[in-house]
Amino acid sequence: MLKIGIIGCGKITEVRHAPEYSENPNCQIVGFFDMVPEKAQAMAEKYGGRAFDSLESLLASDLDAVSVCTANIYHAPISILALRAGKHVLCEKPMATTRQDCEAMVEEAQKSGKFLMIGLNQRLAKAHMKAQEILQSGEMGRVITFETKFCHPGPEGWTGSKDSWFLDKRIASFGALADLGVHKTDLIYYITGQKIVKTSAVVTTLDKKLPDGKPISVDDNAFCIYTLESGAVGTMHVSWTNYGVEDNSTKLYCTDGVIRLYDDPKYSLIIEKRNGDVTPYQLDFLTSNKEQTSGGRTSTGVIDAFVNSIITNTPSALSGESAIHAMNVIFANEESAKLGKTIDVK
Repeated sequence: MLKIGIIGCGKITEVRHAPEYSENPNCQIVGFFDMVPEKAQAMAEKYGGRAFDSLESLLASDLDAVSVCTANIYHAPISILALRAGKHVLCEKPMATTRQDCEAMVEEAQKSGKFLMIGLNQRLAKAHMKAQEILQSGEMGRVITFETKFCHPGPEGWTGSKDSWFLDKRIASFGALADLGVHKTDLIYYITGQKIVKTSAVVTTLDKKLPDGKPISVDDNAFCIYTLESGAVGTMHVSWTNYGVEDNSTKLYCTDGVIRLYDDPKYSLIIEKRNGDVTPYQLDFLTSNKEQTSGGRTSTGVIDAFVNSIITNTPSALSGESAIHAMNVIFANEESAKLGKTIDVK
């Protein structure tokens, strides 16, 4: 039985980490820590364990692993402390706020011999996994172009607050670009098996405002044109200003047809062949933010994958090392938007 601690007791802990650990028969939640003690206490009363009065005391306790569910700027320092304390770490995305911090996290995991996993859950969606299998088989030929989107009304619908830390650059560092864009950037890398080598991005704040009427200090939209290693070119659009139905779709246009993902209410994967054949797959559904906050399906598969890696001593496909590419692309997007030109991804 793995002993689990959770650091940060906001919405992501409430609707994902705590319930998913509690549903896993191989886990026992033994502790929570949050800068607001009442939040940790509430989680402990609901899921068991105790509320620790400091991060240090939690990390010094008899734990096997921790989830880092804090605001973005704390991801790297807390993950590194936990790894040094001999704990396996599951860190929420975005991995960290600088290239140097991302690399430091991976280096610390290697030194400690513990697993560092990043919560890039879109790799675990069944339709995405099947699409990767189909594409890698050669059945659809090569990718020519693609489009991927992740657009919803913004973090206030998720947190219940119109001035949460997500909207504050001092704490979040990024807006929609990294909150949503890191998912879709990593997804393109995962499905195609190709790195993104160039990007041209517009990263901007178009509509989102704080309760006092001032624009938020992070971006609410990002529009990115990606070039893959093969020369394929596609687009990514992420947004916090989609005030209609959430769009979490991806399309890949290949030499032998089109792969459609999560753009149909019934079929999560549709294969349209060049010869006119259409094969729909009813595999799963991506849980929207609205469903999660209203008591919808909880499992994303991330916690189960993390636990399985530890129990079987098998590195995860969601390792910190594998997440660095998507983060490097995010940093390149910021640079591209700032300079107004295409950037080579470092």
